[in-house]
Amino acid sequence: MPGLHQLKPSKNSRRPRKRVGRGDGSGRGTYSGRGSKGQKQTGHVPFLFEGGQLPLIKRLPHMRGFTNIFRVETAPVNLSTLQELRPGSKVTPDSLFEARILRKKKTRVKILGDGELTKKLNVTAHAFSKSARKKIEAAGGTVTVIDAPKEDKAPKAEATETAE
Repeated sequence: MPGLHQLKPSKNSRRPRKRVGRGDGSGRGTYSGRGSKGQKQTGHVPFLFEGGQLPLIKRLPHMRGFTNIFRVETAPVNLSTLQELRPGSKVTPDSLFEARILRKKKTRVKILGDGELTKKLNVTAHAFSKSARKKIEAAGGTVTVIDAPKEDKAPKAEATETAE
């Protein structure tokens, strides 16, 4: 078996480099594969340059709006979905993930009030709509809000008393 110092690429797997501009006898002399004469042969044409015509990129409408970097993704779960679960069961984000109701394990969950709930469920989630909270409690269930850790913003500047 050859040593590491003897390794070579297999035959014809690497193409020899083109040596352009080395005289007419080389087959790549004179214009060196750049066609004949003009700006594209001798100089540099800026990217997307259209010969002075207003470029396409400027003719199109601007992108509007922005992306909010503080947005928090929340997975909505309706009561009609919870109705399919067993009565008396504990509903948590982990149990919803195991039941394949949620796609990602680490997502914030908000329970929404769409649909009817007749079963007694102990629901734990990050947020609840008012109607969902009412319907769960009306069915005899309990509602528990998970306190997601919120990042502390800069401490509030307390009003300093001026000396009189």
